[in-house]
Amino acid sequence: MAEQVHTLVVDDEEKICFFLKETLQRAGHVVVIANSGEEALARLRETHFDLVLLDLMLGGRVDGLRVLEAVKWRWPETAVIILTAYGSLESALTAIREGVDGYLLKPAEPEELRQIVQEVLARREEQARLKGLDKRKRFLEWGPLSVDQNKHQATLHGQPLELTFSEFKLLAHLMQNADRVVSSKELVQVVQGYECEDEREAREIIKWYIHRLRRKVEPDPSNPQYILNVRGVGYTLGGKEE
Repeated sequence: MAEQVHTLVVDDEEKICFFLKETLQRAGHVVVIANSGEEALARLRETHFDLVLLDLMLGGRVDGLRVLEAVKWRWPETAVIILTAYGSLESALTAIREGVDGYLLKPAEPEELRQIVQEVLARREEQARLKGLDKRKRFLEWGPLSVDQNKHQATLHGQPLELTFSEFKLLAHLMQNADRVVSSKELVQVVQGYECEDEREAREIIKWYIHRLRRKVEPDPSNPQYILNVRGVGYTLGGKEE
């Protein structure tokens, strides 16, 4: 990975900690060791880690499951890999059902460790990428206009717009395609679900939706700033994008 991965290793066995630290550092990680649940909680209180390798069977008052809960509460984007011995595999599976990203049986080989870490981090990166795409698809902005497609809400200068369902679909489609002129036929398909064959008919149908939408979003509907007509082609958004 291009950027260094900040990793917390939580295990009360010194040999295991040494093995994990050496292997991960060679793979480019910045590794911090916590030899107890108490120490892990102290580290997690102030520091964000990309990855936590966590032994469930910790000695002391704070066990691995409590550390896991702290990670999920404080740093939900952090990936967690459970370290477990064969005898405690059922506990690892229980933790996985609670939302950890994977588990590694001890003792492990360096290649096994590198492989599971690589897979977990790659999966997390993909989840973050998809989450970012979903957010961009959900929220649309153009100048003072904003649309939340999930909630079907639109605002102008932060103030809610009272739009009909058809008006909302019309505005959202124009904002989704703000880089081009959208034809009247296409807009009729959006607001009515009707495939209009004749361009003149499409212009007659859509102009009334445009008229009503302009009355709600334009400071002066007779001199529109945002919803502009491109004669003979269709409609597009105007005004400076912020």
